[in-house]
Amino acid sequence: MKMTSSPILGIGVISAIGNSVEETRRNLYTDTPCLPALPQRIETTLPLPVFEIPGIRPDESQPGGVSMQLLRIALEEAFDDAKLTTTAIQKLRVGVVIGTTVACQLNNLPYYSELRAGRNPSPAPLERYIDGNPAEWIRRHYGLQGPALTISNACSSGADAIGVAHLWIQQGKCDLVIAGGTDELNKVPLDGFNALGVCSHTPCRPFNADRTGLNLGEAAGVLIMGRSGNTPFCVSGFGKTADAFHITQPDPTGTGLEHAIHDAVRSAGITLEEIAFINAHGTGTEANDQAEATVFARLFPQGIPYMSTKALTGHTLGAAGAIEAVFTLLMLEEQRAAKSTRFEKASPDMTLSPLRNHLPLHNARHALSTSLAFGGSNSALLLSLR
Repeated sequence: MKMTSSPILGIGVISAIGNSVEETRRNLYTDTPCLPALPQRIETTLPLPVFEIPGIRPDESQPGGVSMQLLRIALEEAFDDAKLTTTAIQKLRVGVVIGTTVACQLNNLPYYSELRAGRNPSPAPLERYIDGNPAEWIRRHYGLQGPALTISNACSSGADAIGVAHLWIQQGKCDLVIAGGTDELNKVPLDGFNALGVCSHTPCRPFNADRTGLNLGEAAGVLIMGRSGNTPFCVSGFGKTADAFHITQPDPTGTGLEHAIHDAVRSAGITLEEIAFINAHGTGTEANDQAEATVFARLFPQGIPYMSTKALTGHTLGAAGAIEAVFTLLMLEEQRAAKSTRFEKASPDMTLSPLRNHLPLHNARHALSTSLAFGGSNSALLLSLR
């Protein structure tokens, strides 16, 4: 079923490569990218480099912690970009859908230690956790009357949030939707990914033959989407599948991702040949990168430019799909696809390689952003210039 596009009225983003859209635009094309370093804000004995955003100090008065602080920065920029005021949005049916992983977990180790020791810890961490539900916090803070949904679907959460927002617009449920994702660096996911054996002790190298895993990062990205508007960007298609191949690893054949891409293209009413480039999930892990490269080679036998931006930002979990949607839009606007940083040589069985250099585009209108997650979750966002 073909859907109409959902105009994007405003965007906001913060990550290791920039505290705003304009900083991000410049740093997407840098030849001297920042490097991950040992975390400063969290205590850990693991010698794992991460992409931490400098200058962020935890605000104990903010429910939702640093994840919510990052989200507010991106949200305020998106409001400014869309030229929206609090008074204006309170007169409309405004929905909120936010993807996250860290912000939906009670990542409070002292609380758990007290509980396991048989003591009666203060309920304050529980109260802050409940009050910090990202979508619900935004709905309450701005006095909005539309639906509010927080999506926790592992690493595809941010992309799924944008996809759900697109569906809400198409179904006439909302006049505007605030959509995006946010996640902070935290000891719990750092320990967890280390236990899975997928963290790299060096800067990650997505799709490279000698890749050794991912670096974690933190970020937030927000898209404000509407039913109409004279704007350059839109979400034109969305595809979602779940192959349930393995609890953490993707299906190596990539069948589920392939179906998601076909669904996104079909819902937008375009063909695969009209896609100018793909901003891949590209975590730097052996299983993820091989699965994506296999699908791209199968769907585009004549080749397709693609890249991973995670060598610039790290894997930002629930925020990844949202910030990478912003990156994709900026590349379309600039008519220039960014290279896949630190990629040099593909594995022998990887027949289609990502971009080694920035690529000028000509009349490119459509691009794809893919997101994969634990449990076999596959998401494909089609983003377009109007």
